[in-house]
Amino acid sequence: MNAEFFKALEVLETERGLPAEYLVDKIATAIVIAVKKNYEVEDDNVLVEIDPEAGRFNVSLVQDVVEEVENPHTQISLEEAHQLRRTYKVGDRAVTRLKTREFGRIAAQTAKHVLRQGIREAERSQLYDQMQSKAHEILNARVVRTDEERGLVVLQLGKNEVVLPRSEQVPGEVYYEGQHLLVYVKDVLVTERGPRVIISRTSEQLVKRMFENEVPEIFDGSVEIKAISREAGIRSKMAVWSKDENIDPVGACIGAHGVRVNKIVEEMGGEKIDIVRWSEDPEEFISAAISPAKVVKVELLEGEKKACRVTVPDQQLSLAIGNKGQNARLCARLTGYNIDIRPESGYYGEEEEEPVQE
Repeated sequence: MNAEFFKALEVLETERGLPAEYLVDKIATAIVIAVKKNYEVEDDNVLVEIDPEAGRFNVSLVQDVVEEVENPHTQISLEEAHQLRRTYKVGDRAVTRLKTREFGRIAAQTAKHVLRQGIREAERSQLYDQMQSKAHEILNARVVRTDEERGLVVLQLGKNEVVLPRSEQVPGEVYYEGQHLLVYVKDVLVTERGPRVIISRTSEQLVKRMFENEVPEIFDGSVEIKAISREAGIRSKMAVWSKDENIDPVGACIGAHGVRVNKIVEEMGGEKIDIVRWSEDPEEFISAAISPAKVVKVELLEGEKKACRVTVPDQQLSLAIGNKGQNARLCARLTGYNIDIRPESGYYGEEEEEPVQE
């Protein structure tokens, strides 16, 4: 029986990836509960010895040696104790080896239940530890199934399945079984049902992590990503800077012939990415952020809120504002300024216009 027991331990350790020490501890706890129920004793009346290396698996009942037995479950007479060992005397604790079959059917079921629960807890704990170390990173995942009615996509991350909710999916992206995707691990939470992994395809951090992986100058700290704004699936803006005057931060991110940025754009399903140079000078930064439009001048406005007026050539007005105001919105989020964009020749009906807010 011991050989079968330890073989089963090996299988659990190999197939479930659970540490043998953890399993042994849970099994010992399950056996203690089973013996306690069957013999109506306390924890200190049960001795469980499990040693996988020595192949030893013993379960014993520990009873106080007394002259007159008042509780047959926790006490044993001196006469009975001498049948176990002649050296026992009153006050000693006698150890009686038990046979597993003596636990009874109910006790065995209790042990099974506690063991199953322990394995589930171990797997949940293992998943939490694994994913916690991956929090705020990007991972390669595979689509295993989709639920169009609920708008959910189930992804395989290593040995675990994680749900990509509708709120974290890029609008317009189509997901299919077997597809490989990069996802950003936003957080790992502990819940009553076990760890919950929150992943995203829409997070600005996904873009940031992809550039960190793709651009050596960002990875080694030569180039720093200062800010990102994003409308997932359509366009992102990223501001970069380098303290080394010999390094062009924008050029480093774009790469020779656009190879670096194009690789990320392809991974993001064609999402456009504007890379601009960050500056401590707000006017200079805002002027760069409004790209691809050219800027005539930037005026910082007084007030509690950060706001500015940007003047652009007449023919570049629609480019500066962007489709449905997208370029202006992204620029506002990137810089942290409320932006009022006006044409160089003057803006008719300007009193009715509201500046784009961050």
